[in-house]
Amino acid sequence: MTPGPLPVIWQVVHRKRLALANDLEMLAPGHWETPSLCPGWSVHDVLAHLVDTARTTRLGFVRRMFAAGFDFDKVSAVGLAGERCADPQQTLAGDRRVLTRTSTPPAALPTRLMEAFVHGEDIRRPLGIRSDYPAAHVATALEYQVRTSTKIGGGKELAAGFRLVASDTRFEHGTGEMVSGPVPSLLPAVSGRPLGVGELSGPGAGAFVKHNAS
Repeated sequence: MTPGPLPVIWQVVHRKRLALANDLEMLAPGHWETPSLCPGWSVHDVLAHLVDTARTTRLGFVRRMFAAGFDFDKVSAVGLAGERCADPQQTLAGDRRVLTRTSTPPAALPTRLMEAFVHGEDIRRPLGIRSDYPAAHVATALEYQVRTSTKIGGGKELAAGFRLVASDTRFEHGTGEMVSGPVPSLLPAVSGRPLGVGELSGPGAGAFVKHNAS
């Protein structure tokens, strides 16, 4: 039987994985240890984490959680260490080998968009690399993030008390002072990442950015 087409989410994830690998191909050796937007992790660390999550299966994740005493941070740290090579170019080569995988931990499929978009920006922003993101699919990830507790990696509590309105696609969530901006800025913000000056607007923008980056 001929396999059917991949779900659209996986098609988007695969394109963004490839785009990130291409962006990092000519990265200068000294830039790999640049601090990413993911606290405590370098650019190299985040890439290794992405390799690990691309390889992770549902059963494998459950086994690792048992082994780590259900400590999610420990699971992430062990996985990162397992994929982080001494030479960043070897880590990047490992990343290219998993670009088209569709394995996933036991989580909703929009989390794969989260991995691609948020961690992509964790790497790109400190390096000054710009990338285009499909607004409608970023909005799908954002919808998931604002309805998921921070206890399991979401941003529900960070979005609380604000009315978030996208300026580049159809998305609106919450009540309170309005915060407006493109979804590639709103998504990192509700994921606890700092933003550049002027990325968001509206009466609640200042308080929203300050609260979520603290």
